[in-house]
Amino acid sequence: MSSPTAPAVDSRRWITLIVVGLAQLMVVLDATVVNIALPSAQADLGFTDGQRQWIITAYSLAFGSLLLLGGRLSDLMGRKRTFIIGLIGFAAASALGGAAGTFELLVGARALQGAFGALLAPTALAVLTTTFVIPKERARAFGVFGAIAGAGGAVGLLLGGILTEALNWRWNLYINVFIAAVALVGALLYIPFIARSGPRPKLDVPGTLLVSGGLFGLVYGFSNAETEGWDSPLTWGMLGGAVILLVVFVLWQRRAAHPLLPLSIVLDRNRGAAFLSVAVAGAGMFGIFLFVTYYLQLTLGYSPIQTGLSFLPMIGMLVLAAQLGTNIFVPRFGPKVLVPAGMTLGAIGMIWLTFLDTSSAYAANIMPPLMLIGFAMGTIMPASMQTATLGVDRSFAGVASATVNTSQQVGGSIGTALLNTLAATAAADFLVANGPVTPEVGVDAALAGYATAYWWGAAFFAAGAVMSALLFRRRGQGHSLSHAHEPAAEIAAEPVIAH
Repeated sequence: MSSPTAPAVDSRRWITLIVVGLAQLMVVLDATVVNIALPSAQADLGFTDGQRQWIITAYSLAFGSLLLLGGRLSDLMGRKRTFIIGLIGFAAASALGGAAGTFELLVGARALQGAFGALLAPTALAVLTTTFVIPKERARAFGVFGAIAGAGGAVGLLLGGILTEALNWRWNLYINVFIAAVALVGALLYIPFIARSGPRPKLDVPGTLLVSGGLFGLVYGFSNAETEGWDSPLTWGMLGGAVILLVVFVLWQRRAAHPLLPLSIVLDRNRGAAFLSVAVAGAGMFGIFLFVTYYLQLTLGYSPIQTGLSFLPMIGMLVLAAQLGTNIFVPRFGPKVLVPAGMTLGAIGMIWLTFLDTSSAYAANIMPPLMLIGFAMGTIMPASMQTATLGVDRSFAGVASATVNTSQQVGGSIGTALLNTLAATAAADFLVANGPVTPEVGVDAALAGYATAYWWGAAFFAAGAVMSALLFRRRGQGHSLSHAHEPAAEIAAEPVIAH
């Protein structure tokens, strides 16, 4: 057993980082990798345009609504056991989806992927939180993990294009089986089993039902707004029901004997600011992937592989910013400086995208704003994720990690629905104002829609800059990322049993 005064450092921790990074990459890229495969899958299975959205929505609904439950189960069942169950389940669901011969089976498999992803994603972050207890190493590890979380969507677009063109759409699902197999071997060999001390806490069943129902309504409501519009009664019914369930959930958490999410985790000023920052970044990030992909493929005629490759410089800048931020800038300046700076860069990059037109060249006009936004995301995500899980009692590390993932998922759902609606409205208004619809007018209307989405995306980032500057504490107040000793003491008191 480790001394209670020294951090319990696992010599295999860097291999653990690779293992949880693979799991996180698999979960994040699966939100976008299937998008590019949809036309091929639709032609193969014969489902309608109206049904197509359910291939995406089934995943996001299950994932978003079950995240907090998944995080709490990792606290109750143990990180290693939950991580392995999540990997096996995700791989099995992916194989089922790849082999699907009907639309219904494919939707069911995507929902199962989302459910096991909700178990896997928070557990991966919780493993990282409780493995890296030395502040400098913790910063480096979160830099890598944050880069994966930010870049996973773009990697999904590239991988989706390559697999769809080189093989067929089914390999966008089968690929997860191979990634999960590698991660599973690594998990069995290198993730330590931590013995539980003290009585086993109970699962808050009423809280679980309330928050799962509330998050389901929230994600479904915004997804429905994206496809059916804001005048749909179902949209407002779902959103209204979600608000009621989430309010009741908060009230229940104040009196529950074994709360699912202790309110102190969310109400801590720094952690609250981090959760909101991840949500804003998620809204902006998913909007970028959606509209730039439309622009490159539909306006400029890029192939799926060319579209995916176009995002590579963005990924490169994201990884660079994540490493610079976590190793140099966060310890020196803290999230109060770094996150608002990243949000400001994101807003500038979005405004830059509004100048794109049919004659824009990739190297001169498209790549620079994408690189700037990549640098912004790499500045925001690792600092926010590290702050969001800093100082949380290890018995609630899973549910705190789940709240980070929930913030990103809900932010992405809200951002995609709002930006899509605003873009469609702007395009329709342009068509009405510009007379007979010709191919040229149609292209200009689409560009007007994209530009509107970018302006609103810039507004999201600008609001995020103000919010994060106001909410994050100054260095020396409360938690400090350069003196993150709280988790070390908690973990050091527990025996680590190596396999």
